[in-house]
Amino acid sequence: MDAGSAHSSSNMKTQSRCPLQEQFLQRRNSRENLDRFIPNRSAMDFDYAHYMLTEGRKGKENPAVSSPSREAYRKQLAETLNMNRTRILAFKNKPPTPVELIPHELTSAQPAKPTKPRRYIPQTSERTLDAPDLVDDYYLNLLDWGSGNILSIALGNTVYLWNASDGSTSELVTIDEENGPVTSVSWAPDGRHIAVGLNNSEVQLWDSADNRLLRTLRGGHRSRVGSLAWNNHILTTGGMDGQIVNNDVRVRSHIVETYRGHTQEVCGLKWSASGQQLASGGNDNILHIWDRSVASSNSPTQWLHRLEEHTAAVKALAWCPFQGNLLASGGGGGDRSIKFWNTHTGACLNSVDTGSQVCSLLWNKNERELLSSHGFTQNQLTLWKYPSMVKVAELTGHTSRVLFMAQSPDGCTVASAAGDETLRFWNVFGVPEVAKPAPKANPEPFAHLNRIR
Repeated sequence: MDAGSAHSSSNMKTQSRCPLQEQFLQRRNSRENLDRFIPNRSAMDFDYAHYMLTEGRKGKENPAVSSPSREAYRKQLAETLNMNRTRILAFKNKPPTPVELIPHELTSAQPAKPTKPRRYIPQTSERTLDAPDLVDDYYLNLLDWGSGNILSIALGNTVYLWNASDGSTSELVTIDEENGPVTSVSWAPDGRHIAVGLNNSEVQLWDSADNRLLRTLRGGHRSRVGSLAWNNHILTTGGMDGQIVNNDVRVRSHIVETYRGHTQEVCGLKWSASGQQLASGGNDNILHIWDRSVASSNSPTQWLHRLEEHTAAVKALAWCPFQGNLLASGGGGGDRSIKFWNTHTGACLNSVDTGSQVCSLLWNKNERELLSSHGFTQNQLTLWKYPSMVKVAELTGHTSRVLFMAQSPDGCTVASAAGDETLRFWNVFGVPEVAKPAPKANPEPFAHLNRIR
């Protein structure tokens, strides 16, 4: 059986060794296989093929017979009849000539939009200032940058103001030892007035332009006030007693609403850009979302969402500037994650393990990026691309956990304060764009006249 198989296969190999030559020999005497080696008959010119096989090469084979005039006549005839082709068989039709839907003149007049160059991010701080006596406490909020381009920082019992425009420093207030230290600072939206939370449960309101104490808010809390957040004329305060109080700074009876939901210290407070929702984080690992529309002055307000996914204290909070219902939150050393929330539904959209304690969060106002500051082991600032959460850059320089961050009014520079008692400035969000002058409108005739008589 094996020998027979080998013999039959050898015969098949012999028969199929030169199939083209055998096929051409059979074509002259048989019409059975005319189409076997013609892939596409409709694409062929049989008259031209017959001419090339019989008459077309006589002149080339016998060049001496052809006269110059005859050769010129033959070339002209070949061009006219399209007989300068060299291929006889056609495997497929030629594709039709593409039709330009848009004239080339119009497309060339509009050059392609240049790609945006990748932003350079310096890996070192552009300026470092000493911050002696900075309290190394994760639950406090001791740094803020106001709309007037003045940065406030609490060092022990004293609040200092650093003017970013000219680099000058001034002292706002020093608190008595029995009332201090300062536990929180927050600029009002006008960039002139500033709230100062104290260890004795009081909150002071100061006029930074005149260095004048305007009023002291008492009775809202029973212990230190570690977090503050403004919503127009409403100052929201969070205390170690777990309470959140809305204070209307315009009226004598300033307490207008109370939020109760945390069982331990409230260390993070942030109002949404619309002023409708408040996010609060506490040492009880709870993140609450409160809705202003359902607030009540008569009884404690019920939260809109109670989010319990974090496994450590929730201090770092940041509302997204380009999506009003998107909130980022960061967990402490036992959690180490950044979570993203839809505050309308309460759904957790994503969670990223950062590998270290998350102390603070800031969104880039010009790009879809998020900046986080961290504790042990690297004490770094990490820039993330949103929503992919790919690391864009890691900024190192601090030698202790980076407790606080604040963003300049133009959104480009970030100040960070750490337990190493230094204040560093990072050009992490780019250079502010120069505002283009508005084009001058053509004045209407007689625009300077009130009426024509």
